[in-house]
Order: sequence, then structure tokens, then C-alpha cells
Amino acid sequence: MIQAEMIDVMIVEDENQLAQLYAELIDNHRWLRLVGMASTLREAKMLIEEKRPQLLLLDNYLPDGQGISLLENDVLKKTNCSVIFITAASDMNTCSQAIRSGAFDYILKPVSWNRLQQSLERFIQFSQTQRAWKVVDQQNVDSLYQLQAKDFTPRAGNKGIEENTLNLVEAIFMQDAGRCYSVDEVVSETKLSKTTARRYLEHCVQKGDLRVEMLYGKIGHPRRMYRRA
Repeated sequence: MIQAEMIDVMIVEDENQLAQLYAELIDNHRWLRLVGMASTLREAKMLIEEKRPQLLLLDNYLPDGQGISLLENDVLKKTNCSVIFITAASDMNTCSQAIRSGAFDYILKPVSWNRLQQSLERFIQFSQTQRAWKVVDQQNVDSLYQLQAKDFTPRAGNKGIEENTLNLVEAIFMQDAGRCYSVDEVVSETKLSKTTARRYLEHCVQKGDLRVEMLYGKIGHPRRMYRRA
């Protein structure tokens, strides 16, 4: 059995709140290591050359261009870095280009955290499998392609979700069904930690009880808001 190795991950996302959520997800995984965060294409290219990550979580709409241009850039090819594309770009041209350019996965915003977690798990398995096989037969090749293209199926069960805490979070949205709440407002109401509040909010989104709305202010990054579905 091949001993698992840490996988260096870099985040390219100009929405700070989302970038921090991705960072928390990576930091809490035993086989993933965050080596850099960039909010522009220019910064991303510099960090890729410096840090040489094995996996990139890449947004498309960046302040100085489109993230998809990185997929064909020499700086990415030289590092042999794979890409999980996470974007609001739902047009078929962008999706097709990402697939043709070899993106490991394509995830649409607003992000399903179960979907992203499963994608990361598949990449870890994909990476470990590549290390294990020096020579491949057709069965090996088919297995690699299945890891990259495997259909997403939501995981069963509510692992890590405690019923009383869930009821506490859900009760906030019962008070005023039309109101949007930020993570900070939920923290203030429930006295939970921000990490715990986010986890329960995203669980409610996954269940279909809440929906995500992006609040765009005049200054700074958009805020991720939650409203009863």
C-alpha cells in the first residue's frame, strides 16, 4: 500500500470570504496543505512559480482577467498542477474550454460544500493512484478516468451535525422568513464559533432549507447571505 503524501494546494479567488472558507476546508484536511492564496491573475502566476502547488482551486472572474486563461499558461503547465475550477461562469463555452484544457473538475457557484469536499477526496485518491502505478493496463486507465469524471452523489447522513445546534440555527430563520442573515449575524444570535456557524449554514443550504444570496456593496467583496428557501 502506498503511503499517502501531503498535497500542496493554492487558492485563486478574489472574494475574500469564499477564499477563507476554502482555506478552512483545506486546513482541516489531513492530506491537504495550503501553500498560497491569490486574488489576481498576476499574483497567481507569481505564487505558482514560487510555491509549485499540485492543485489549484481557481475562480474565473478575477480583477485583471479570467482564471481560465491560466489553464493554457506555461507557468501552470511547467508545475504539473491540476485545477478544480470553481466559478459562477455557467456558459457552455467556458465549461467546454475548461474540460478541453484538462481541468480536474468544474464546480458552479454558489458552492455546494459536499460537492467540493467530494472533489477534493477524488483528487487525493487520483494523486495516490498515479503514484502507485508505474505501468498501466486498460483497467488502470479506466479507473483513473472514473476518478476524474465520477458523477457526484450527495453523501448520506449528517456526520458532524448535532440536532440541538441545528435547531438553534434553523430557529433564527423561522423568526423572519424573508430576512437575509450573514455568518456574523448568525454567530451573534447563536454564540457559536464562526467555523461552526458556517458549517451548519452550508448544511442547511445542502438540505434545501436555506438558499445563498450574494450581497454586493459599493466597497469591498460581496457578502455571502443566507435566506430561508
